[in-house]
Amino acid sequence: MKHRPLGRTGWQVSTVSFGAWAIGGTWGAVDDSTSLAALHRAVDLGVNFFDTADVYGDGRSERLLASLRVARGGEFIVATKAGRRLPTQTAAGYSRENLTAFVERSLVNLGTEALDLLQLHCPPTDVYYMPEVFGILDDLVVAGKLRFYGVSVERVEEALKAIEYPNVQSVQIIFNMFRQRPAELFFREAARRQVGILARVPLSSGMLTGKMSPTSTFPADDHRQFNRTGASFDRGETFSGVDYETGLRAVEALRPLVSPGETMTQLALRWILSHPEITCAIPGARRAEQVEENVRAAHLEPLRPEVMAAVREVYDRHVRSLVHHCW
Repeated sequence: MKHRPLGRTGWQVSTVSFGAWAIGGTWGAVDDSTSLAALHRAVDLGVNFFDTADVYGDGRSERLLASLRVARGGEFIVATKAGRRLPTQTAAGYSRENLTAFVERSLVNLGTEALDLLQLHCPPTDVYYMPEVFGILDDLVVAGKLRFYGVSVERVEEALKAIEYPNVQSVQIIFNMFRQRPAELFFREAARRQVGILARVPLSSGMLTGKMSPTSTFPADDHRQFNRTGASFDRGETFSGVDYETGLRAVEALRPLVSPGETMTQLALRWILSHPEITCAIPGARRAEQVEENVRAAHLEPLRPEVMAAVREVYDRHVRSLVHHCW
């Protein structure tokens, strides 16, 4: 496994890590024993960074990671998120009382005395203009409840504002072959400030695995069914904000770029890791074989310049006008 530094934490994290949203819920039915097998396989293959949130299955994902830690010891880092438990997303909700309560609940779920990395979970944009919120996080570090903190954002503008706060160690942002805007300015600024970048939704909700078709269906409790227009949360979280039919056409345009013996999933992850500013990609996995496919991308060489250019051309032709100005 290859590793890259995470901000100024001193941690070296696996370039392909593990996003634990899908093992919590809103991706259809999941089985905890299958999820745990996937988590164990990730550790076996050298993954040492797992990203979760308190709302993933109402704590289910965090509790699975606690079980993994009991079984495997302190071999890995767990990042969690807080803020989306608020009944209504308002900047005022990011109070000392609420944030402290969220942290205490995650400490119990994860069975630990201090959270490795806490991330604000896509809060309203106004929160990034409230220094007092980041002061609360500083106080939680001093109190020994957190080791470090960062943010998970929807928009580039939020990421740029967040890294103005000196103790923000990481920014989690949607970055994939369908969402390329972060590389234009934000990457340079994050590198200058030594802030880690976690590439979330790296496979565009599974679209960039190349395994979907016009006849694919999703269960009612899968966000790929109920959130395509943003009915439940930001629509950019589902298929990167690209409508399903356009996504399929773009994938077909990308398919000739897949090298023999590799998969579309590995092309997508290699593309992300070909950007040196990225700390890691955090693809989800619900089964051990998905983990194996994801992790193999960490061992492959960066994409050649001509392939990177071809990916950009597909983005410009099919996707740019739909997403570039939105996030």
